[in-house]
Amino acid sequence: MKHKLLLPRRLLLAALILGISVLASSGALAQTDTDYPRKPIRLLLGFAPGGGSDIVARLVAQPLGELLGQNVVVDNKPGAGGNIAAEMATKATPDGYTLVLLPSGHASGAAMKKSLPFHPVKDFTWVSTITTYPLALSVAPGSALKSFADLLQRAKAEPGKYSYATSGVGTAPHLIGEWLVSEANINLIHVPFKGGTGPMTEVLAGRVDVMIDTMTLTAALLKDQRVRALAVTSPAGASNLPGVPAVADLLPGLVFESWLGIAAPANTPAAIVDKLNKALRTVLEQPEVKQKLIALGGSPRASSPVEFQTRVERDIENLRKVVSQRRIELE
Repeated sequence: MKHKLLLPRRLLLAALILGISVLASSGALAQTDTDYPRKPIRLLLGFAPGGGSDIVARLVAQPLGELLGQNVVVDNKPGAGGNIAAEMATKATPDGYTLVLLPSGHASGAAMKKSLPFHPVKDFTWVSTITTYPLALSVAPGSALKSFADLLQRAKAEPGKYSYATSGVGTAPHLIGEWLVSEANINLIHVPFKGGTGPMTEVLAGRVDVMIDTMTLTAALLKDQRVRALAVTSPAGASNLPGVPAVADLLPGLVFESWLGIAAPANTPAAIVDKLNKALRTVLEQPEVKQKLIALGGSPRASSPVEFQTRVERDIENLRKVVSQRRIELE
């Protein structure tokens, strides 16, 4: 009889242990979602301290941490165009304690790379955008190009005569320049630089006709009247520069806004994402944060997770089309 009862008792014990484990696991998950956060949060950033992305990350991190009741610590992991930090985020536990600040270069990089160590959309949970800003097409103050329409007209009349400078091959400014060439059916010569002040120097010296760069870098130059804007890549009618049109006013198909936003590893619980999203919205409504982001050339703009993911997917798709149409060599 002892041997006959032994098996059922073992099964009963195993079932009891399993039940306790399941309940403990469920309780832990519930506690993670409801009590989040219970420890500091790491915000990965794929660029060195002191740059534009770093300034924005730290501007948002402090008030976000105050709202959540835990420090949000910016962790700079520069390299590979931001992909080192992005890959680290995809490999982190999806519990809300590792986030990553991603730039729109994430989309242009996805369009230009033969392969990536992660899926640029599916391996992330998209929390919210922080700020958006257009690219600007600028010329020297004394340039013969008087307007964006003038540039298009001259470029059509004299193919290959006019040039544009960017911060490098495969960057968003380069791909926007090639998108412009394709949409307008014109011929502009691309003059790439490895970041820095090269584009501005060459434009001001008159050796290159147009500079394409983000408003975060161009805003100060415009304010000091060191360059003159011909157009911006905002949606049609949405240029925030008096007298400066949107590219889409003349070329309706060309709309692009750079962005910075926060993402988390794929499968981060919805309750945690919702809490982060609401906190970010509150941070971006704070007057001091808003004013500083505007001063950096951006438009403080929170989004829903779905809106953010849709933006990323759309940008990757549009830029991949440009790469294909213009036969730009993948990296």
